[in-house]
Amino acid sequence: MSTAPTPGSILDRLRANLSAAGIPYTDADIEGIAETGFLQGVMELESLASDVFLAAAPGYLDAWGDGVEPDLPGANLVAFPHSSGGATELDRASIKKIGRLLERRDLSPVELTRTTLNRIRERNPTLNAFQCVVEKEALAAAQVAEREIAEGGYRGGVHGVPVAVKDLFDLAGTPTTTGSATSASGVARHDSAAVDRLRRSGAIIVGKTTLAELAYSPGSNNAHYGPTRNPWNLAHDTGGSSSGSGAAVAAGLVYAALGSDTGGSIRIPAAHCGIVGLKPTYGRLSMHGVAPLAWSLDHIGPMTRSVPDAALLLEVLAGHDPRDPRTRVGTAYRVSAELEAGARGVRIGVVRNDGSDTTPGTAEELAAWQGGIDALERQGAEIAEFDLPELSAMRIVNSAILALEAAAYHEKRLCERLHQIGVFARHRLLSAYAHAPGTFVRAQQVRAVLRRRLQDATEGTDILCTPTMPAPAPLLGTPSSTRYTAPFNALGWPAVTVPVGPAPGNLPIGLQLIGPPWAEARLLQIARVVELEGPWRHTQQIDPAYPDTTDAR
Repeated sequence: MSTAPTPGSILDRLRANLSAAGIPYTDADIEGIAETGFLQGVMELESLASDVFLAAAPGYLDAWGDGVEPDLPGANLVAFPHSSGGATELDRASIKKIGRLLERRDLSPVELTRTTLNRIRERNPTLNAFQCVVEKEALAAAQVAEREIAEGGYRGGVHGVPVAVKDLFDLAGTPTTTGSATSASGVARHDSAAVDRLRRSGAIIVGKTTLAELAYSPGSNNAHYGPTRNPWNLAHDTGGSSSGSGAAVAAGLVYAALGSDTGGSIRIPAAHCGIVGLKPTYGRLSMHGVAPLAWSLDHIGPMTRSVPDAALLLEVLAGHDPRDPRTRVGTAYRVSAELEAGARGVRIGVVRNDGSDTTPGTAEELAAWQGGIDALERQGAEIAEFDLPELSAMRIVNSAILALEAAAYHEKRLCERLHQIGVFARHRLLSAYAHAPGTFVRAQQVRAVLRRRLQDATEGTDILCTPTMPAPAPLLGTPSSTRYTAPFNALGWPAVTVPVGPAPGNLPIGLQLIGPPWAEARLLQIARVVELEGPWRHTQQIDPAYPDTTDAR
């Protein structure tokens, strides 16, 4: 085994690799990378990838899932700052309830869309949740939906329901900015696969939501377009990188939004904003027309106010797409009665030790998490405690693969427009060049070994459970931790976060549930129990709140 690298040798290698790639870095860039700790992952991966992994087949050769599902046994609302009249019953309604009203023609898609656009106009200047709003197109789509429903052509599900998509998804006729000034000039000519599926289901897309630059931060810190405020406490962050999607759903601006998740970017903002965020199995939803961050780790998924709404969006979006080789045949999803089947006899593995040196979370976080676990046990679930130290190692692997794939995708941008990229995203991308030759394959070898260890360790367990986040939302513009979320991107397993309680400062807390590949039906079934019987239900009624924190603006 080679001698462990020193910080100085890593910096020398970083300079050499950047020069070889033709990237015009400066000494200030190198100093910034060193000061912010972005090289910590480089040292952690090199320490982890010891000789024991040298003979392992890389993870990209693993047949980790075949596309076959396993056998299945708010606080009271107050007026939002600058909102006329505060929240309404329609703001808080589920998609299922809205759908019934639309189908019966008790509610007009056009009026619903106008109301949605008015809410965005009133609340978005405070939140900064939307990158762009397509008002004219949304109203035209609502008129079509109204006519179709009136003529007996109700398509079910999301027909006539206003939704939004993260600004990584191509939406024909709009720029896909990816939260970066370096991407804002082009206009998408075609819809992404996910947008196309939403349109075919009759959803009304009202706009595109904000995100961290290039989706490469677990916070809403964006040097070009600014941070996104948390609707529960405007002094705090939404998390990232699907920042605007989380805020828009929690604040009642739309009924659902799409996000992307490479290390937690759906689940982090969902947990911080008190909503449901689902990262489906890798390969279940098409990424065609979605700007990548890391090809082998990227997932897309729904962000909603309830578990049934997440299931409904999964039904709309799931399935094979020949344009995306990551998708698998036979992976369509259908909402079934199993969603309400309860938890009796389901074995839940509660992860008490994930291999990190620190405690699992704050006292409030742990109490809320335990409240969700207690609710599952009361409903008949079998609870078993697990130590899975491999999760910490898998987080390191996820970060290394993410860095290397992201740098490969963005290398042309780094060479030609380096200093148009904000400092945080720029330094994260540049730090990838500190990795040694062969690191990508070594990381994939470690990934494969750890995946098999985790599969063996969790055999006989239906669902794993962890906190979603080790702490509530930080102050505005501060990145969050990926401690519990990133390992499951490297694994490709489905994961969902469900709100379980408030923390001091009126900030939500989430519980994460993880299933084996293609087990979304069981995963959502258990998430539904937490939603209905957990502490969030009893104290908050699953309603968003709009605290009077105008002094935080």
